[in-house]
Order: sequence, then C-alpha cells, then structure tokens
Amino acid sequence: MTLHLILAALAGIATIVVLIVWLKVHPFLALMGGSAVMAVSAGVSYTDMFASFTKGVGSTFADVGLLIVMGSIIGTLLISSGGADVIVDTILDKTPVKRLPWAMALIAFVVGIPLFFEVGVVILIPVVMYAAHRAKLPVILLGIPALAGLSVLHGLVPPHPGPLIAISALNANIGMTMGLGLLIAIPVLIISGPLLGRLMAKWVPITAGDDYVQKEADAVHTDDRKPSFGISIMAVLLPVVLMLARTVAELAHIDKTTAGRFLVFLGTPLIALLITAIFAMFVFGYLLGRTRDMMNKLVGSAFGPVAGILLIVGAGGGFKQTLVDSGIAKMIGQGLADANLHPLFAAWLMAVLIRLATGSATVATITAAGIMAPMVGSLPPVEGSLMVLAIGAGSVFLSHVNDAGFWMVKEYFGMTVGQTFKTWSLMETVISVTGLACVMGVSLVVL
Repeated sequence: MTLHLILAALAGIATIVVLIVWLKVHPFLALMGGSAVMAVSAGVSYTDMFASFTKGVGSTFADVGLLIVMGSIIGTLLISSGGADVIVDTILDKTPVKRLPWAMALIAFVVGIPLFFEVGVVILIPVVMYAAHRAKLPVILLGIPALAGLSVLHGLVPPHPGPLIAISALNANIGMTMGLGLLIAIPVLIISGPLLGRLMAKWVPITAGDDYVQKEADAVHTDDRKPSFGISIMAVLLPVVLMLARTVAELAHIDKTTAGRFLVFLGTPLIALLITAIFAMFVFGYLLGRTRDMMNKLVGSAFGPVAGILLIVGAGGGFKQTLVDSGIAKMIGQGLADANLHPLFAAWLMAVLIRLATGSATVATITAAGIMAPMVGSLPPVEGSLMVLAIGAGSVFLSHVNDAGFWMVKEYFGMTVGQTFKTWSLMETVISVTGLACVMGVSLVVL
C-alpha cells in the first residue's frame, strides 16, 4: 500500500512537471491534471477523481483568495495614486550615493509588502536604471538589492500568495508568521542584497542606457495630486500592524478581555486587509479629488491582474487536498519523520525539489505545504510558523530557465543567459539558503 501511494504521488508530480515544463500548459490546468492522475493512481474511482480537488479549491478561495484580492486593491490604489512613487522618491532624495544599494533594498522591502513580485519589478526596475545612470554606478549594484527585497518579501511574508497558501495548509498563525518572517527577512535581505550585489557588480559590470535619463520626466504627473510620504507608508504598514497586534494580544493572553477581543477581530487577516483597502480608497482616492466612478474603475482594475494567480492558488489547494484525502501526504510525512530529517529542513528540501522541477514558487509552496501538513499537528505553534517560512525559503531556490521570473529579469536588465545565472539565479539561491539558516537559528532560540 505504501509503495502504491508513493507511485501515485510521483505520477501526480511528474504529470505537473511534464505539463508545465515540456508542454507549456498553464499551471492551473497542470495542477488539475496532476490531481486527477494522482487520485486515480491512488485508487480513487475516476468518477470521483475531482471530489477532493473541488473541495480544496473552494476552501482555498475562502481562506486565501479573498486576501489576495484585497491585497491587489491596496496595491493598485497605492500605484495609481502615486503613493509608491512618493515612497521611492523620498527615500532616494535623502540618500547619499554610496548608500544607494541600501536605499534600494529598503525601498523594495517597504514597497514589496503590499505588492506582488511582478508588479514590484515593473515599478522598481526603471527606478534602478535611472538611479544607476544618474549616479554612474553599475546597474547590478542597485538592481540586486531591489530584486532581493522583492523576492524575500514574496517568499517569506504574508499577504503574499505563497506564505498565505502555506499558512492555510499548515493552519499556522498568520500574525506570528508575519512577525517572524519580517524578522528573518532583514538579515536575509542584507546578505543577498547590498552585500552580494557589491560582488556581482564586479562580475557583471553593465550600465544603464541613456534612455533611462527620461524616466524622471516621464514619471512626473504635474496635474495630479499625490499622497504624502507618511500617508503612503501608513497604508503599507497598516495591515502588518493590525495582524501583529492580534498576535501580541494572543501571546499576552488578553484575547479574552473586551479590548483583547477587539484587537483579535481587527487583526483577523480579512478584516485587517478590508480596513486597509477602505483606508486606501479614502487617502488615495477621495482625499485626492477622485470621484466615486473613478474609484470604482480603479478597484475593478485590480481584479483582472490577479485572476490567473487566483486560479493557480485555487488549483494548488485542490492538489493539496487530493494529497491529504488520498493518504499520500500522511504517508510521505511519516516517511520523512522516519528518516530522522529535521522537520524544517525536510519542508525546505521538499519545496526546493518541486521548485527545481517546475520553476514555480507557488507550485513548490502548495505541494510542500500539502505534504508537510500531517506533521504540523504534533508541532508547537511557533514551529508551524517556522515551517511556513522554511517552505517559503525553499520555494525561491535557484530560479533558472523554467521560471518566468528568470526571463523577466534577463530582459529588463539586458543581460545574457550566463549573466542572469551569475546574478539573479545566484541571488535566489542565497536567499533560499540563508533563509533556511535563519529559520533554523530562530528555532534553536524559541523552541
């Protein structure tokens, strides 16, 4: 029976890899196909092969999908109002040239909290190019800290999809995970960003083209009012503060008092993001003179870009549920336990293997979280959060030619494939390894 389930798991994962990597099928359909193959291989009747899948899709949309939508609304309003530009310009204007790599890391860290990785790249790469041209610095010296900041937040800190998926699958505390994720993200970003970028700039000393001199003039909207730096930062950090306040109330055991219950309510992820979205609509919309119709159009425009992400996340939840209901996840988890691997290392390794095979951080997170879920019930709550972070660190390991992010970075920076491996791919690997090291280090202190 055990061998049968192992073969079923391998068949499902192999189907996903073949569909995504070789046949270039959309990950949503690949996950759906892999779930069907795995269910039938595990002995489920073909008439019921999508029963667990559909259940998992529904629960994942309920747990994660709404949070992603709220995050997209906040990010869209931040960008459209010029709030993101205000944060970037304020930090750059107050930074001496020799500190620019650190400033870019800080900008990416702050802006990366509410924005999806791809959106952050689109916003920050022109800024990197312009700043590098103006300061006569190698592009990689500023680009690697910016990419590292976005990637670290993408892998470790909710409300990004990957961490949210793992939190849902492992039933971890979102506030505790966010707090530990931000804590771990700081040293990981320092190592993989400004410090590593200094070395990489010597290996790949490319410069920005003259066309980026026009960036600042093109970005100025003289007729538009923009929010202040303080308001922009407040909108970025408000959901973080609310969710962390809930965790503090729970850890301090005041969550049964009137004030404590209110803090827990405000810090519920959906409530925290809803409050922030409403706040963003006022400060980035109505207070800047935008009409109700304009705001409705802006909010509506936030839904389209995340449709694909929502489908992948939902299908991933279905794949995870198929793993669990078929008994495969429990069997693999027991096998990892019997192998005497540290649970956090096992979670990281599982995510690494799926990431290398599929090129998708989301698929790696979904699969690893589903496999590790049966092991979490016996672990302390803190270790559940650390397992989320270990999976997140593993999910960004060695981005290469089967990852869309690899080609995005290559084209934006105008690098060769070899140069992209020496910069972007190496940076992602350093983030993954140092992330695991920090997670393991924190586990030694708190457990």
